[in-house]
Order: sequence, then C-alpha cells, then structure tokens
Amino acid sequence: MSTMKKSLASLAAAIALVSTSLSAVADEPRYNLVSLHAEASQEVAHDLMHVTLYSEEQASDPAKLAATTTTAINEAVTQARKVKNVTVSLGSRNSYPVYDDKGQKITAWRERAELRLESADFAALSQLSADLLGKLKMGGMSFSIADATRQQNEDNLMKNAVAAFKARAQLLTSALGGKDYRLVNLNLSSAGAPHPMPVMRMATMKADAAGYAPAPQIEAGTSQVTVSADGTIEVQMP
Repeated sequence: MSTMKKSLASLAAAIALVSTSLSAVADEPRYNLVSLHAEASQEVAHDLMHVTLYSEEQASDPAKLAATTTTAINEAVTQARKVKNVTVSLGSRNSYPVYDDKGQKITAWRERAELRLESADFAALSQLSADLLGKLKMGGMSFSIADATRQQNEDNLMKNAVAAFKARAQLLTSALGGKDYRLVNLNLSSAGAPHPMPVMRMATMKADAAGYAPAPQIEAGTSQVTVSADGTIEVQMP
C-alpha cells in the first residue's frame, strides 16, 4: 500500500473513531433533568414616531377624482420632503363605486390614498403633520422602538437573562440536594410588548389665524423588551 493510501486510511479510521465517540456521548442516558425558565425585562422609551395621513374624496367623474387625489398627495409629499430627518412613503390607495339606495346604479366614486411619515424627531414630525392637515386628514399616529435601540437593549438583557438562568439553576440544584449541574441546552428569545397608545385625532383641532392646526404635545410612551432563557440542566447528585 502506498504512503498516501496509508495516510488516508489512518485519517478515515480516526474520523470513524471520533464519530463513534460523539455518538456515544449523544446517546449517553441523562438523569435528573430539570427544565428552567428565566427572563430579564426592561421598559424602553419609544424613539420612533409614525404618522399616517390620507386624502379621501368623492366625485362623479373617476378620472377627475384620481387627478385630484394625486395632486393632493404629490403636494403633501413635496412639502414633507423639505423637512429633515423625516422618511416619506406612500401607503395604500384604492377607489370604489358609491351606489344609490337600491344598490343598483353607481352615483359617484370615492377614492382614498395614504401618506406615511416616520421620524425620530418628534417635534419636527408633529409640526409637519399639523401643517399637512390643510391638505390631508389624520389617519393615525403611533410610536415604536427603533431597530438599533431594540438590538442594543436586547444585547444587555441577554446577559441578564443568562445570569438569572444560572442563578435559578444553582438554586434548584441545591434544593434537590445536588452537588453541581451540567447545562444540557439553552435557548434565548426576545419579545416586545407595546403599551396601548391613545389615538390622537388632530383632524378635530381648530386652525389658527394663519390656517394651520397647532402641533400636539407628544407622549411617546414605552414598550417592555424581554429576553427569555429556556433550557434544561442535569443535576449531578453526590
């Protein structure tokens, strides 16, 4: 047998031996298994504001109605893009017929188009939304945690969740009379539970002498970010 063939044969034998050892460890019976759950939570302030504005009109001529809606949305988009640090995007747009009382004849058409705004600058977006109420109506306002902020808080909470899991594992080991424990598996997961936010009806605000609605006071609120640690330990008895 050549030197290369001997080397390959030796390598194959070594791999087979390692595979057999790993399989034996995996199949090794485990006793005194305990499933544990621990978590770490933190209230995180919302740092992203979302506003939905819309144009909704009704007319007998669908072509003119579409043109009117497009003009209103385009003007609002142009105005919104002048404000720094505000992300502008178009939402849904749809039109539908309006029938007579008998539901047989189309008497008019109604069209609705949305404009969505997002920003971390609450004051700027609040004022922009108030200014745009001369052209559009308020659809809704909500707040959330930015992805980067959530990630940063989850990274910190992950350490706390693992520490809580280890503390609980040690506590249960002592309670069961064990001398130590071995970690069998551990899974980490995160979740955010947003608090209900009141809907702000800015469309009902009265305009000032210049024709602009006042910007509302903003209370962004918080969400609870939670990282959970679920796993299994094997308690080693004396």
